[in-house]
Amino acid sequence: MPQAELLPEVTKFIESPKMVIGGKSVDAVSRDMFDVIDPATGRVLCEVPRGGVADIDVAVGAARQAHEERRWAGLRPGKRTEVLYKLGELVKRNISELAQLESIDSGKPVSIASGEMWAVGEVFRYYSGWPTKVFGETTPTDDNMFVYSLREPIGVCGGIIPWNFPMIMAAWKVAPALAFGNTIVLKPAEQTPLTAIRLGELCLEAGVPEGVVNVVTGFGQEAGQALAQHPDVDKIAFTGSTEVGRKVLHASEGNLKRVTLELGGKSPNIVFSDANMKRATRGSMHGVFLNSGQVCTAGTRILVEKSVHDDFVSALLDATASMKLGNPLEEETQMGPVISQEQMERVTGYIEIGRSEGAEVAVGGERASELGDGYFVQPTVFTGVRNDMRIAQEEIFGPVAAVIEVADVDEAIAVANDTIYGLAAAVWTSDVSKAHKVARGIKAGTVWVNTAGNVDPSVSFGGYKQSGFGRELGRHSLETYTQTKSVWVNLR
Repeated sequence: MPQAELLPEVTKFIESPKMVIGGKSVDAVSRDMFDVIDPATGRVLCEVPRGGVADIDVAVGAARQAHEERRWAGLRPGKRTEVLYKLGELVKRNISELAQLESIDSGKPVSIASGEMWAVGEVFRYYSGWPTKVFGETTPTDDNMFVYSLREPIGVCGGIIPWNFPMIMAAWKVAPALAFGNTIVLKPAEQTPLTAIRLGELCLEAGVPEGVVNVVTGFGQEAGQALAQHPDVDKIAFTGSTEVGRKVLHASEGNLKRVTLELGGKSPNIVFSDANMKRATRGSMHGVFLNSGQVCTAGTRILVEKSVHDDFVSALLDATASMKLGNPLEEETQMGPVISQEQMERVTGYIEIGRSEGAEVAVGGERASELGDGYFVQPTVFTGVRNDMRIAQEEIFGPVAAVIEVADVDEAIAVANDTIYGLAAAVWTSDVSKAHKVARGIKAGTVWVNTAGNVDPSVSFGGYKQSGFGRELGRHSLETYTQTKSVWVNLR
């Protein structure tokens, strides 16, 4: 596949990206490096430091020192607001560079990556308003006592982020940690470390003091585990698979650190007979194939009411077949490769499992080998799926949809909830009463009605059941990045 021309600043950055620790660009203590692969070509993009236990220890030490010296929390709230706002503006000013970095690193189309970089800027802009709005309370009690509360930073936070939305997930961890006065060590996924490193650099440029934001690149079983179990880390925020989430939770036991987990999903996307079919078709396709299906909220279980099943499937297949799969750096590309050879084999393996279970591949179902050595998988739709099949129960994390026929509202709710996950759901109907009934009946942290995939920094996000616990974004993130102290003053 021909490589589109990279911006000069992108070319320069990938020549020698370094970790950011204590305000400096550094190599790993061991001097070891590892390859970063371009998913669209299968070729090596660059090398980055292979951080491990020693590097996490140095980064946590830098974050602890910055916290104890109150380099960040000790600034007046208005100053922290100013710095966070500037950071958001810097992200937006560098959208073209950041979008290209994200595209070559993760395989997502550059047109989509550009929108994500704008959204990252909005996350920092939203959280820039919080430092001046973190209030305590006074509590009425004995007349001779004055009792009040202080809401204080937790301390040193660890952020472990996945490869599907690298920069967005970094912002979801860094922005609230900073807004509420903490310091942080960020460990990006080994597959996609580049934009996290660049964000660390932009933090310093915006005026975040040295040691407040640290970025350690490395592998999950090395750097990630060391961060999760480090005795001087006060809180871990993890986004990733449910399987790894359990390991992070177990690793946190040593000092009983705070943990928030945003984990996997197998989201139902319910299309009723009274839905706007054009909108439902377009939204369902977007809900499955955005980011090559590598989305924890992807609506990969499409539940369709029996009376419109055939018509909806026909429209969905036509829309899916027309998708432009190709070079992520080309503006017209709608879907790029999956992240890695391993993920491609996982996705195509599930396609074979679906066939063996008796489901029918209505469109797609193969690796797109005509696109070269990249990790491209055709957008795929299965029909004739039962909800007890593995392709309906297990998170594939690829461009694979499973269409399931349902009889009515009650069956739709029952099937929607018949899963270990509870991250998100979508409902398509013109009946507002039905929409509210289904939204209340579904066990999920987010329910979209006549839309799909919407996220806003002011709206809290998180899961039910084995999709995790705790909430990111919105005002509820205040609870996960602060702790409350009660103060009693004797007035006698």
